[in-house]
Amino acid sequence: MRFWKRTVYTGTLAFSLVLAGCVNGESAEQEIFQTLEEVVELEASFEEQQGPLLELEKEESAIYEEILTLGMKEFDQIVKLSQEGLALVEQKEAAMKNEKESIEAARSQFEEVKTSIESLEDEELKKEAQALYQLMEQRYEAYMTLSNHYMKSMEDEKEMYELFQTEDLTLEQLQVQINDLNEKYEKINEANKSFNDLTDQYNKAKLDFYKKAGLNVSYDN
Repeated sequence: MRFWKRTVYTGTLAFSLVLAGCVNGESAEQEIFQTLEEVVELEASFEEQQGPLLELEKEESAIYEEILTLGMKEFDQIVKLSQEGLALVEQKEAAMKNEKESIEAARSQFEEVKTSIESLEDEELKKEAQALYQLMEQRYEAYMTLSNHYMKSMEDEKEMYELFQTEDLTLEQLQVQINDLNEKYEKINEANKSFNDLTDQYNKAKLDFYKKAGLNVSYDN
C-alpha cells in the first residue's frame, strides 16, 4: 500500500559567467551573453524553491507512512494526520506556483535574445544561436509539462487525505487512489528526467556558443 514520490529535479542553470571587458551593447554576441546570464540570475529563485519543496515532500511522506500504520480504532488520529497532510499539500502548491512564476519570468527575459540573434552577422554562428534558443524553449516546455503533472498529482493527494477521513473507507477505494497517484508520479519522474537532460544539453551548448563567438568568459565565484 505504498506510493513513491517524484525525484526532486535539478534542472537549474547552475553556473553564472562573467565576460571580461564587456561593454553593454557593444556587439550582438555580447548582447546575447548579457541576456542569457540575466536568465541565470532570474532562475536563482527557482533553484531556491527546490530545498523547501523536498522538505515538504519528506514531511508529507512521513505522515502518509504513519497513517498506514494506524488501525481504524485510531480513526481520530488518522483524521488529525490527514488534516496535517492536506496542509502540507497546500504548502507544496504554493511553493510550486512561486517556482513556476520564477520560470515564467526567466522565460520572458529569455525571449529578448531573439532580436540579438537576428543581428548576428556570422551565419554559422547565427545557426548555432538559433539551435541554442530552440533547446532552451524545449527545456521550458519540459518544465511546464513537469509542473502540470505535479499540480495534478497534488489534487490526487488532497483527495487521498480526504478519503482517509472517511470512517467507512475500504481498502479497494484507497488502492484505486494510490494507483492513480503512482501513475502521476511516474509521469512526473519522466518529465523530470527530460527537463534535467535538456538543462544539461543547454548548459553545454551555451558554453560552446560562447567559445565559438570568441567571448572571453569565466565563472563567477
